[in-house]
Amino acid sequence: MNKIRLSRIFRFETAHALQGYDGACRRIHGHSYKLVVTIIGEPLLDELHPKNGMVMDFGDLKKIVSEQVVKPFDHALLLNQTAPADLVAQLRKNDEKLVLFPYQPTCENMLLYIRDRLQESLPDNIGLHSLQLSETENSFAEWFAADNIRN
Repeated sequence: MNKIRLSRIFRFETAHALQGYDGACRRIHGHSYKLVVTIIGEPLLDELHPKNGMVMDFGDLKKIVSEQVVKPFDHALLLNQTAPADLVAQLRKNDEKLVLFPYQPTCENMLLYIRDRLQESLPDNIGLHSLQLSETENSFAEWFAADNIRN
């Protein structure tokens, strides 16, 4: 067995507000997010295949993450679906890119959402090893598959 980890960095701009939060983040504000996606698998061993020697083509990984995460989140406003109806109506009237979640759009919950989207989209022979989502230069959340194995 020769498992190899591949990582790729993605960046996107997203705004959110934490409804009911007791600090400044209850107000709409934005972040320049950095997402590090690490997958794990074995390199393909087929000299006749164009992807010979690769766990996964970085371009294929980029396409999946861009479609499942970057495009939906980039320049969007993420709010809890319990946000005031008049605010949501005004944002929709103004044709804002609005994403409503059934939970608080914290860095941690965004990471779990991203995990679910990517696990559904990766090929069967590729595992999602870890994710790191940085909200600021100094603050980030991480998810590791190994931390979530139940014995």
